[in-house]
Amino acid sequence: MAIIVNLDVVLAKRKMSLTELSEKVGVTMSNLSILKTGKAKAIRFSTLEAICEVLDCQPGDILEYTED
Repeated sequence: MAIIVNLDVVLAKRKMSLTELSEKVGVTMSNLSILKTGKAKAIRFSTLEAICEVLDCQPGDILEYTED
């Protein structure tokens, strides 16, 4: 996959758990876990915006493009 999800890295930098992020964003733990492990096929802009707002980051901090 060419898109790498760095959600776990950003969460660690912010010292926040996936559970806490789930509560603040209003997204289920299972959906965030799918995103965190890179198994998600898509993400809504509204979800990405909410995650970025809570984590005080930019989308590029969470999503990274790499060539295979």
